[in-house]
Amino acid sequence: MAQGQKRNRALVPQAQSALERLKQEVATELGIPNYQGYLGDVPARLNGAVGGNMVRRMIAAAEQALIQQTAAQVQAGFRQGLQQQFTQATSAGQTPNPFQVQVPPAQ
Repeated sequence: MAQGQKRNRALVPQAQSALERLKQEVATELGIPNYQGYLGDVPARLNGAVGGNMVRRMIAAAEQALIQQTAAQVQAGFRQGLQQQFTQATSAGQTPNPFQVQVPPAQ
């Protein structure tokens, strides 16, 4: 392979600069100064540590995003259920009580 040519490409090209920043941040935290350019003099163990920590952080970020997405869906479902109960109560001529939540029977 020609020098300077990369085999690994980001799946999302727009993320390349963010991945480089993450790589620099992880390398700095591991105590590897000036982690850029030719890395042939850096032991494979250190390069692996940088890559491993990058993956660990990306997985944690993805898990956090899933948690936030799930919480948002639960909140939206809860709001929709309350809105339906409010609509049903007002259409039946009742005064809706927000503290009296009707739980549908289990199916």
